[in-house]
Amino acid sequence: MKFIYKSLFFIVLATLIVSCAKTGRPDGGPKDEKAPLFVSSNPPYKTINFNKKEVKLEFNEFIKLKDLNKQLVVSPPLKNPLLVTPQGAASKFLKIEILDTLAKNTTYIFNFGNAIEDNNENNKLEQFKYIFSTGSYIDSLETSGTIKDAFLNKKPKNTSVVLYKLDSTYTDSIIYKQKPNYVTTAIDTTTFRFTNLKEGKYLLMALEESTSDYIFNPKLDKIGFYTDTITLPKDSIINIPITLFKEKQPYAFKRAKEITKGKIEFGYEGEIKDFKVSLLSKVPEDFKSISKFETDKDTLNYWYTPLELDSLNFLVTNDIFIDTVTVKFRKKKLDSLTLKPSVGGTLQFRDTFFIKSNNPITKLDTSKISLIDKDTIAVNYSSFLSKKENKIGFIFKKNQKENYTLKALPGSFTDIYNIENDTLNYNFKTLELEDYGKITLNVVNQDSENLIIDLLAGKDFDQIVERKYLNKTEKLVFTLLEPNTYMVRAIIDKNNNKKWDTGNFLLRQKPENIIYYQEELKVRANYFLEGNTFIVKNLK
Repeated sequence: MKFIYKSLFFIVLATLIVSCAKTGRPDGGPKDEKAPLFVSSNPPYKTINFNKKEVKLEFNEFIKLKDLNKQLVVSPPLKNPLLVTPQGAASKFLKIEILDTLAKNTTYIFNFGNAIEDNNENNKLEQFKYIFSTGSYIDSLETSGTIKDAFLNKKPKNTSVVLYKLDSTYTDSIIYKQKPNYVTTAIDTTTFRFTNLKEGKYLLMALEESTSDYIFNPKLDKIGFYTDTITLPKDSIINIPITLFKEKQPYAFKRAKEITKGKIEFGYEGEIKDFKVSLLSKVPEDFKSISKFETDKDTLNYWYTPLELDSLNFLVTNDIFIDTVTVKFRKKKLDSLTLKPSVGGTLQFRDTFFIKSNNPITKLDTSKISLIDKDTIAVNYSSFLSKKENKIGFIFKKNQKENYTLKALPGSFTDIYNIENDTLNYNFKTLELEDYGKITLNVVNQDSENLIIDLLAGKDFDQIVERKYLNKTEKLVFTLLEPNTYMVRAIIDKNNNKKWDTGNFLLRQKPENIIYYQEELKVRANYFLEGNTFIVKNLK
């Protein structure tokens, strides 16, 4: 019995020891939902005549830092980043080392954003700031506003909003080489707010940067600007959104490179106007060449019949620029002909059936191409070679709920290298008209502007389903729509060039305004969506 009692004693004792060793809240207890609290600092918060190189912050519980590099914003910006410790470990204290020489008579803000959170439950101490002044007072003026993307219907991400003081040293070029006087952020939101500002006149800008250095890099960054001067304390609220856009870059020729035997890529950057490639070298009379711009890439592809030469010389021109280029040949193999259909199984009534090719097709023999329906009855068609892309289109009357087969015998397609296709068989079908929907939209053009109306689809509404142009109030009808969710946008086409034009900071030119219809339009099969009104009014 004594042995049993002793055993029970040690089991109970061991259990108590293990229980005491556990950390955290007891099982069944309330979850800690309180953010950590700032307790004190040395030097104190809002110290004036600040002259230290180190700051210590104390909190009421163990905290840790998360995404400090993204969240921490110092205003005015410093040349060297702050050294904040500890990182990667929990502590009730943070130490901030200042590696720069601070400006005189300046109020500084160390904005930690949402980087500080408690160690156990990840409760965030939101928008925590440490403020001090190297002068005899703390600046107290404020201004706030909103930002938006000029082209995309979604919130900008990781956007910095900056202020440059308009004094005798200011020039427009300062944004390309010097940090601003003040900076704040609009992380994953459309609003921004500056605090602790000096009285004066400022340029207000927003930057969506590839690197957070607060200096505008036009090749990589988006920019937005307020056209008028910000005067403090008068302009405490900015009522017009700051619109972010990507500037078009000036034309620059980049390279000419042999990709495969018989194909050269001419790469460029920036806006092209009258871009042409002209051959300077002497070539045989039967020499052929075809050039086409690559979709969504700053490249002109140039195909040519192979030659027994080591190189070719070209003249590359763009409006007022001229470059002479020599391309040396090293490739030994031609790119074999590859053909594939534009649809996998179902040809929608809106679409054209295409056969896409990697090489330009120079000869089309329709006597070797047949199109039949499910009853093996021949279907009349017409065909064409696309001038912009390497593809062949087939136009025919589509019947509802029909199966089609397009057969191409060898030699139907011949490319620039005289390579012919093998036998091809493509099967596809159509649906019933009841499988589609329709949208009727009354567009109220209040200012009689030139409008580009886009019906959009896709995951991020980045696909243009249909585009219409109008300059008055008009009822638009979009038919034969697949069941899907759609969005409509109106581009205010000020110069009536049938495309959206971006802005330019140095010219103080804002991008053309885009207005999105406020609702997503959900279309079902055999469904007519009617009665919607889209009021389009340009923002001045």
